[in-house]
Amino acid sequence: MCVCVVSFIHPREGRTNLTATFHEGTGYHESAGLPHGETPKQGIGNIMTVEELENGIFPVQHLQMAISNGVIAADHPIEAGQLQPASLDLRLGREAWRVQASFLPGANMPVDAKLAKFGMHRIDLTNGAVLERGCVYIVKLQERLNLPAGTSAMANPKSSTGRLDIFTRLITDGAREFESVADGYEGPLYAEISPRTFSVLVRPGSRLSQLRLRRGISAPSDLVMESLQSTVGLVHGVDRTDIRDGVALSVNLDPDSKSGMIGWRARKHAGLIDVDAPSSQPVDAFWERVTTADLTAGGLVLNPDEFYILASREFVTVPKDHAAEMRAYDTRVGEFRAHYAGFFDPGFGMKELGAEGTRAVLEVRSHDVPFLIDQGQTVCRLVYEPMLAVPQTLYGTRGSNYQSQGLRLAKHFIQG
Repeated sequence: MCVCVVSFIHPREGRTNLTATFHEGTGYHESAGLPHGETPKQGIGNIMTVEELENGIFPVQHLQMAISNGVIAADHPIEAGQLQPASLDLRLGREAWRVQASFLPGANMPVDAKLAKFGMHRIDLTNGAVLERGCVYIVKLQERLNLPAGTSAMANPKSSTGRLDIFTRLITDGAREFESVADGYEGPLYAEISPRTFSVLVRPGSRLSQLRLRRGISAPSDLVMESLQSTVGLVHGVDRTDIRDGVALSVNLDPDSKSGMIGWRARKHAGLIDVDAPSSQPVDAFWERVTTADLTAGGLVLNPDEFYILASREFVTVPKDHAAEMRAYDTRVGEFRAHYAGFFDPGFGMKELGAEGTRAVLEVRSHDVPFLIDQGQTVCRLVYEPMLAVPQTLYGTRGSNYQSQGLRLAKHFIQG
């Protein structure tokens, strides 16, 4: 039996960060986290350095390797359910801090030091705690990173988090921007959490955010996306596809043929939602239906400080060797935020997986002024990036709340 070792070398320290052992005829060793039958790319002498890897997003099997080798570490063992096809769910730790306002620590400033100056009071989440709407909290996460040079990370709220209008962003020590982890970062992770519409109950282990690792730089290409559109069909259901800095998605204001609905509008001053309790809340206690009766001159007026769930006109597909991210806000398309949770995993909407006809759900909030959106108006753009390899598990193959979705609310509500 031939055994070859593929290692990821940390260039700065000369230490091995990720290792996978390949047994000819059997597949990868189980502890390495790679699937049977998938052969590694091999560098000279069976050693693959950071520089020899292609650019791309880590699939689930590479994330498993990163966990096994300490690139991703945690206070408690990482659970299998945290691993998604192209991302890792992040868990809240035991401590939260109520702060006066959102902040970034800035260069060379640890988050802990900022909290010592800026935090109002500490909250113990051990037995569960309520995060009030309209307030800002910082929570230290259970996971931390030891990224090798050439590897960076980015984060986004989970789909259910966005659909509850929980504004959630990742922060790191020394961060100058949200949701981004610098190349080679070593240190803790924090979540900034600000419920905007509903107060929520959380506890240690609650999962509000997800993390992607990227090898190399992000270089989305319109030419590549145009090629994918012609060969795979990234979006369909519209006459013309606009690809400029990503694939344009537009809002659908045509009523559903069965329900007559266009979307949902959140009720203000509704009850408490436990983020760890799926199918636990009645829809009508938290949401109002938006129908054609709410349209003005054929368009929908988005009122300031109100939260809407709408759907894209396009049906979206993410091929198995790519991941996608919806860019959250673009002032060129109007004074509103069109998406909170922006990660789309490989396999989303794929016909081969029985998910033909999957729209993107749009979490929409207007800003300072009422804003009228019309049928077919561009509201956001979807950017596709290549994976380092096809994920061992594709989106929806282990069950999903949102595959083949229409106007689907968060999983916490009792829906048919």
